[in-house]
Amino acid sequence: MTRLTGECFCGAVKYQITGKLRDARSCHCSRCRKVFSAQASAYALVEATDFNWLCGEQHLTTYASQQDFGFQFCRHCGSTLCGLYKNHVHGITLGCLNEDPHIDIGQHIFVGSKASWEIMPEGVTQYQERGPD
Repeated sequence: MTRLTGECFCGAVKYQITGKLRDARSCHCSRCRKVFSAQASAYALVEATDFNWLCGEQHLTTYASQQDFGFQFCRHCGSTLCGLYKNHVHGITLGCLNEDPHIDIGQHIFVGSKASWEIMPEGVTQYQERGPD
C-alpha cells in the first residue's frame, strides 16, 4: 500500500494518503496562478477514501471557487493543501507532500492563458484549454 504524508508550511495541518495519486497536471490559467501563488499549479487527484487529516483540520479555511469546487488552505501560513469537490477532498497540491509521490505531471492545461513570462519546457503534453478527462 502506498503511504504519503503532507503538511502546510508552518506544520499546523498534516495529512496522510493511503492510496495512489493519479492524473497529475499543471494548470497555467490566471486563477490557478493566484491560488497557488506561482506560474502554475501542480496537482494530482486522490480518492477521498484514501485521504485522512492527521492533525490541524481546525486550522483549515475553505474557499469555494465555483459551485461544488473549492480549495482548503492553512489559515496560519496560507499554504494551499487540497482541492474539494462536493465537500470531499478531490486532489492535493504536490508541493505540500513530504515524500516523492512517484508521479509525473502528465499534462499542462490552459497553456493558452499562461503568463507571458512563463517558458514551457520542450516535450511536455500541452493543451490550450482543458485536457481530456
